[in-house]
Amino acid sequence: MKIMSRVVAAMAFSFTCGAFAQTGAPAISAPVEQAFQRILAAPAVKSALAAIQADDERTLRDQIELTEIPAPPFKEAVKAAEFLKRVRALGFADSKIDSEGNVIAVRKGAGNGPTLVVSAHLDTVFPEGTDVKVKKQGERYLAPGIYDDNRGLAALLSVMRAMQGAQLKTTGDVWFVGTVGEEELGDLRGVKALFRDNKNIDGFISLDGLGIDRVVISATGSRRFKISYIGPGGHSFSAFGMPSATHAMGRAIAKMANVETPSNPKTTFTVGTVKGGTSVNAIAADAEIGLDMRSNDAKELAKLEEKMLAIARAAADEENARWKLPDRVKVDIKLVGDRPAGAQASDSMIAQVGVRAAQFLGIKDFSLAASSTDSNTPIALGIPALTLGGGGIGGGSHSPGEWYSPLNAWLGPQNTLLATLALAGVEGVSAPLLTIQKR
Repeated sequence: MKIMSRVVAAMAFSFTCGAFAQTGAPAISAPVEQAFQRILAAPAVKSALAAIQADDERTLRDQIELTEIPAPPFKEAVKAAEFLKRVRALGFADSKIDSEGNVIAVRKGAGNGPTLVVSAHLDTVFPEGTDVKVKKQGERYLAPGIYDDNRGLAALLSVMRAMQGAQLKTTGDVWFVGTVGEEELGDLRGVKALFRDNKNIDGFISLDGLGIDRVVISATGSRRFKISYIGPGGHSFSAFGMPSATHAMGRAIAKMANVETPSNPKTTFTVGTVKGGTSVNAIAADAEIGLDMRSNDAKELAKLEEKMLAIARAAADEENARWKLPDRVKVDIKLVGDRPAGAQASDSMIAQVGVRAAQFLGIKDFSLAASSTDSNTPIALGIPALTLGGGGIGGGSHSPGEWYSPLNAWLGPQNTLLATLALAGVEGVSAPLLTIQKR
C-alpha cells in the first residue's frame, strides 16, 4: 500500500510546559526495526492506516463536537459521559468511568502480554462560562480547547475505529483512556489515580499537542505553592507601625526574583499570582502569592523549593522585625501542585518507537523533548511512556484565540497506531516491545 503524503508542514505548536529539547533521532536497534518491518508488512495494519486517512473528516468532526462540550477544571463529567458514549458505540463493551472520572475502555489482547495505556485528557484550562463554540475562518477552526486536548481525544477515537475495523488483534491489552485533571491545578489527578488503582500497567502513550516530529520522553516536574501572609491589619494612619501582610509578601517576591537557577538542567520559577489587602488606606491583614517552580531534574527542583520556601518564611520575620512586633504577621504555606520529574534515555526503546513510527510517515528531523504532561506520572514510576502529537497544526494554546488547521492531520492517529502496535505487539505478526513490569 502506498502511504499518503510524506510531507508534514512545520508545526506551530509547542508544549506549553516544555522545557527541554534535543534535536536528532536515536539509532534504531535491530529489535525495534524488525518489529516495525513486520507490522508494516501486515495487511491488516495497512488497512488500518488507510482507514485512518479515509476517516480524517470524521475525526475532525469528533474534534469539533467534543470541543463544544465545556470541560473546565474539575468539571469534566459531561464530556466524560459523551466520550464514553462514543467509545461504546465503537464496540468497546468493557468501558466505564472510574472513581476519579477517567473514561477507561479496555481492548483485550491475545493474553499473557503487557498492558499499554493510550490516553488523552478531557479537561481544558478555561473556566466555566467560556464560549467554546467553534468558528471557522478560512482553513482555521477557532475555539478555546480546539486542540488542547480535543484533538488528542479525536485522534484516540480514530485509532480505536481503525483497530476495530481492521480487526487487529494485539498480544497485550490496550486501554484507551480519557483522563481528567491534566491541566493546571488538576495536578494530573486523573493519571495519578489511574496508576494508583491499576498496578498492571506496563507502558503509556499520551496524546497531547500536535506535531509528530516532537517526541516527549522526559518529564518536566513542577511544585506549586499557595503562600499566604496573615496579620492583624489596621487603619493606614491610626494603626501605622503594625506589620503588613502585603509588605511581607513584597519582601518575599523581591528576594525570590533574585534567585539564580541552572540552565542545565533547566530550572525555572515564577510568582504567577498575587492578591491581598482590602483597601488603599488599610494595612493589609492578608496577602497571597502563587509560586510555580519547574525543573527536568528532581534534585534541582527540591533544592529550589527549599530556597524559595526559606525566603517565604524569612519575609514574615523581616516584616515583623521592621516594626519590632514579633509574630504579628504569620506565613502559611500549602502545596497545591506536584508533578514529578523524570527522564528516559534518548536511545531507550520507548524513544526509538516514537521516532520510528514517525519516520515511516515521512518525518526526518526530530525533537526529543521534556514537558509536563500526563506522561510525568509513569516516567517518574519507571514505566516506559511517550507523549505524541495528535496531528495537524495550531496555535494559541491556553488562550481564547486557540486555533487548529487539519493539515495532514491523519498522520497523528497513524503515528499513534503504529507506536501502539509496536509496543503491545500484533498477534501472529510481531511480539510486544513492551515487557511486563516487575510488581
